[in-house]
Amino acid sequence: MTTQIETANGTEVADQEWAGEMRYVARQAILDSSGRVQGYELRFRNSHASVPSGDGNLAAQTMLDNAVMFGLDRFTNGLPAFIPCSAEALTERYVQVLAPTRTVLEISSSLEGTPGLVDACRLLKARGFRLALDDFILKTDLEPLVRLADYIKIDFYQFGTAERAHLQELNWNLGSLIAKKVETQEDYRRASAAGFALFLGDYFCHPVLLKKTKIPANTLPHFEIARHLCHDPIEVRKISQLVKRDAALTYRLLRLVNSPIYAIRDEVFSIESAIMILGDDTFRRVVSLAIFSELNADQPPEILQMALIRGRFCEQAAKFCRLDSAEQYLLGMFSLASAMLRLPMEQFTQSLPLRNEIREALEGTKNPERRLLSWIELREHGDWAACDEIVETTGTSQERLNQCYADAVVWAYAALQPAVPCK
Repeated sequence: MTTQIETANGTEVADQEWAGEMRYVARQAILDSSGRVQGYELRFRNSHASVPSGDGNLAAQTMLDNAVMFGLDRFTNGLPAFIPCSAEALTERYVQVLAPTRTVLEISSSLEGTPGLVDACRLLKARGFRLALDDFILKTDLEPLVRLADYIKIDFYQFGTAERAHLQELNWNLGSLIAKKVETQEDYRRASAAGFALFLGDYFCHPVLLKKTKIPANTLPHFEIARHLCHDPIEVRKISQLVKRDAALTYRLLRLVNSPIYAIRDEVFSIESAIMILGDDTFRRVVSLAIFSELNADQPPEILQMALIRGRFCEQAAKFCRLDSAEQYLLGMFSLASAMLRLPMEQFTQSLPLRNEIREALEGTKNPERRLLSWIELREHGDWAACDEIVETTGTSQERLNQCYADAVVWAYAALQPAVPCK
């Protein structure tokens, strides 16, 4: 099966061949204190049955299947992939099919630190792999693995004086500790104060909201542009006038249009020309991306990337679920607008150019319009059982939704490159 990644002009076809069924893969970003992504933790599941807790062999096999079929770098944008490994996958060197420079092999603290496992890890590290010890606990037989580890992942609520003293006694670099389960800004503050430099959790999607604050004045024109984008056909003159009023938005839009992903032969210098060359549907998508890039300018870029993945997934999966693709794209994109604007969702949904059912879906109502968004939110957390329940109500299959998700990850990364200027 050939995966087609549609560009703005609708012509680009990716050369990726998909072999067999796509397995479930969830990813979660590992961020540093500046909000930059340093890698992705990948969680795997077989396509028809969840990987039971502690079943490292099945997790390892699923990991290897995905590496062969898709390439882990496609899920991580070329950043390091943190992969859970069983003792067998390490001692039998199964993991050597992976790229050492892009892979961090995770070793569960529940494993016994046998001489065979330690020797295998030492050899893998010599070949370029990095190692992470997951769910760190105080166990004497783990000391050799602690000394080899490049990262240690810890539930920061469980990290106390004894753990810190133990790591310092082993001369371990505390700067590479990864705080897990960081779900709120208060969690992030506490983890930072405890000395963690890397963070795993949804805290960046839940910034401290600004209470009793109106929607920023410079945001309202963006909502007005979005409203006009819903007109069919697009009112070229009106849209052009609205976009031109915002110099930053105009810059982002033209930068996007002239990027390689849209394969336009001659450089475009005007909004009117962009509409004529790209066509209405593609122009809507490009303008939406430019708008959300502006909305997210002061927040971690990972929020924008997640919004793009959600929007693209919902758009592509909509055709299998008898839903409107354009509406679903905006639903996915706007689902993280609260984090971008640091405002409660209900404070600005009435200003959005969307049907009441879509507004209600954004506010959390479990209606038919929200099913795809709920599916991808649950997938982000690796809640496979809940994903299964939603699939039963969509009229489509897990395989189709998996395919849409994997395509959305690739598409979002390609689309984001020209959208966010390098800092």
